[in-house]
Amino acid sequence: MTRELKKLAFNHPPRGAFGIGISMTLKEGPRAPLRHYREKALETEVVCDQCTLRYSVFGVFGFCPDCGCHNSRQILEKNLDLAMKVIEFSQAAPTPEITENLVQNALEDVVSSFDGFGRELLSAHAARANDPKKASSVSFQSLTGADKSLQALFGTSLQTLTTPEEWKLMVRCFHKRHVIAHKGGVIDEKYIEQSGDDTAIERRKVRVSADEVRMLVAAVRSLGDGLWRYFTPAARSVEVPK
Repeated sequence: MTRELKKLAFNHPPRGAFGIGISMTLKEGPRAPLRHYREKALETEVVCDQCTLRYSVFGVFGFCPDCGCHNSRQILEKNLDLAMKVIEFSQAAPTPEITENLVQNALEDVVSSFDGFGRELLSAHAARANDPKKASSVSFQSLTGADKSLQALFGTSLQTLTTPEEWKLMVRCFHKRHVIAHKGGVIDEKYIEQSGDDTAIERRKVRVSADEVRMLVAAVRSLGDGLWRYFTPAARSVEVPK
């Protein structure tokens, strides 16, 4: 390209005592460095919570190359920890409106984190299902829907991995997240029918408290651990690295 630009250079000297000359030249300066695509930026470093091997994966989820353990539980734990930090930060917000928004964001983060965890875990073990293709597309944004899919595909139930109280809490909170995300936070008839929230009033605004999300995090953490152990029966009881 530099060679072609140099061909465009010209020099017209001035003519006469008051003539005006025009010229154009190209002087090469330091060239701007080329920025190359770096795969390193797409890597996530993980320490396996089973064999302690430190390794990197592209994206977020992956298998430990040493023991073959899937890292989905570790990612869920990290995301739940972040949601808890958002909750704590919300309590120091300058206005009630900001507090409410942060609490709702934390609720959304918990639901989306569990959805991602469940999807990846089932995809990783889809071969164990009676329909592997369906197993790879199960959504966990609706716990009751995911529970039915697990029963049909794997012969197990989410409800057996938690307590009745925690299940009721999680179902209610997941439905609250749906109303906030898709209904502008306004309670409708479907929410009243499916959430189990006996305090709900149609056309009223759904309420989510910081304490409710804290309890949800604990319940989801327990459910996630139980689901992970169902698919990883040989897993040792160890603390997940933070």
